[in-house]
Amino acid sequence: MKIVFMGTPDFAAESLKRLYDGGWDVIAVFTQPDRPSGRGMKLTPPPVKAAAMGKSPVYQPDTLRGGEAEAVLRDLAPDIIVVVAYGRLLPPEILALPRLGCVNIHASLLPRYRGAAPIQRAVLNGETVTGVTSMYMAPELDAGDIILAKSAEVGESETSGELFARLAPLGAELLSETLDLIERGKAPRTPQNHAEASFAPPLTKELSPIDWHMPPGKILNQIRALNPWPVAKTTLRGIDYKIFSAKAGAGVPSALPGEIVSAGKDGIEVACSGGSVIVTELAAANGKRMPAAEYLRGHPVKGQAGAPYAPPV
Repeated sequence: MKIVFMGTPDFAAESLKRLYDGGWDVIAVFTQPDRPSGRGMKLTPPPVKAAAMGKSPVYQPDTLRGGEAEAVLRDLAPDIIVVVAYGRLLPPEILALPRLGCVNIHASLLPRYRGAAPIQRAVLNGETVTGVTSMYMAPELDAGDIILAKSAEVGESETSGELFARLAPLGAELLSETLDLIERGKAPRTPQNHAEASFAPPLTKELSPIDWHMPPGKILNQIRALNPWPVAKTTLRGIDYKIFSAKAGAGVPSALPGEIVSAGKDGIEVACSGGSVIVTELAAANGKRMPAAEYLRGHPVKGQAGAPYAPPV
């Protein structure tokens, strides 16, 4: 079975490596173009390209539309196209090209969280269970028939980055099982219940500012969901901070949302609606990421109970 693999980030690279390790015939890999990255903005290949080098021909088209990518795929004549976090929609003419169809590994339990950021949105919404789904691709976004699914619990303090790292090998395992069933002609095909669909649009920096008028659970979910990007943010005594981790505090009923309740070895406790949140890891503007207690040793916060924590507007 000749496979063309399409994917871009680390999550997809895990699935591609599993295909190579399993001896699958990956005849070509499509991934996004190299992008500037890091402080030096050095042109950097995506993780999928790095995983494919020396193993399969790599194509990096700017678009799948216009006919050029389709012509390359027709020449390759794959039996199946596998898509894992590629970052581009496949046009109908490409979806119809392989004889066994196009298969996608999606990081949610479909039909919930269709779209670009299923892992982050699940954490943001406080889900306790998520997973990965394999499906036959359709023209509509993540709406194709389901083949298999695997569920996974979401840790109470787990960040999006940590959940990505756990779901990537689970998705790779699911892909291997899915291809085995397809090759043997035994793959199930279950239509999605579109009435139960929910969507997971991409994250933006506009989601970063913390509103301390929210309850502790929502704030903690925001901090977890936006780690590692774009990261939750707030302003403390006129300085902008990125907040990487936090935990629930005991709360002070008389404190107003945004007031600093305490600052010490446990971190910086900030009042919010119905309780408090203790910031345990942060980075000041242009500063390095560090435990809040370590930051406080060089930057003491005074007048905690009366110093408002003004969220950015």
